[in-house]
Amino acid sequence: MRGAVLYAPRDVRYEERDDPTIIKPADAVIRISATCVCGSDLWPYRGADRVTGPTPMGHEYCGTVQEVGSEVRSIKPGQFVIGSFFASDNTCPNCQVGYQSSCQHAEFVGGAQASLLRVPLADGTLVATPRVPSEDLIPSLLSLSDVMGTAWFAADAASVKPGSTVAVVGDGAVGLLGVLSAKQMGAERIIAMSRHQSRQRLASDFGATDIVTERGDDGVARIKELTHGVGADAVLECVGTQESMMQAIRSTRPGGSMGYVGVPHGVDLDGQQLFHSHIHLHGGPAPVRRFLPELIELVWNGKINPGKVFDLTLPLDQVAEAYRAMDERRAIKVLLRP
Repeated sequence: MRGAVLYAPRDVRYEERDDPTIIKPADAVIRISATCVCGSDLWPYRGADRVTGPTPMGHEYCGTVQEVGSEVRSIKPGQFVIGSFFASDNTCPNCQVGYQSSCQHAEFVGGAQASLLRVPLADGTLVATPRVPSEDLIPSLLSLSDVMGTAWFAADAASVKPGSTVAVVGDGAVGLLGVLSAKQMGAERIIAMSRHQSRQRLASDFGATDIVTERGDDGVARIKELTHGVGADAVLECVGTQESMMQAIRSTRPGGSMGYVGVPHGVDLDGQQLFHSHIHLHGGPAPVRRFLPELIELVWNGKINPGKVFDLTLPLDQVAEAYRAMDERRAIKVLLRP
């Protein structure tokens, strides 16, 4: 098969790779229907995360089961499935309390920007849709594999409740779907922080009631102004930089909650400041598997359409252009078709 391989910063190649096979009896091999480029893929692409050798890329996927190992019981060939970027057994103590991304037997699922993918721990990782979906549902179903599941976790971690005021820091795909998640959870007021008109429009489409263009201290001041000096009940941090983390913390009211899902790079938190802020902090790698059944049902029944976050679709052999488009912010998120 052919797939995306990162050799060095800004050097993504579409080249021959070995077909995946069943290695362990709990594995499955799926044929990819759609995959995409994640914002976190841009960290190694830009050189912020070190690449030590040719690295198969991609961790967001949906597709049809081709083959299963001898121990797989609940997943069958022919099913259309979605899985998380972390494989999990879904039975260990951490999985049982809903933190499958911290499964005691977790394995990162990489190499999904290809036509075939091996998924470990298939029974605990993959969730089948009610039947093979129509083509129009595939973008939204694909988003559940990471970006929508991560946004949903940000809102869940921030304790978004009906009637609450929510601020979302970051206007990438996760931030925009954080707006959608907060809306679905019943937030009354949703403040999206964005400087880009196309992203502002999509945020409004997803349910944002206010747009704040300021950043840093000015952004915090604007949130305080909009909330009569109090701050937001819930804040979703969807970037992972020092500025975004501090902006999110300082925008949260005392007693409020902040959910952080942006992969941290260069973030250093002041213990004294946190101590006196009286806010709840919760986040980390999203336990997407926990939310997949509920999110699949919402998509299947037409309650949410997170696939709108894909504003560019390319054939997989143009994966290098997909990375360039996202790196240069010409695209919010690029869907790739093998």
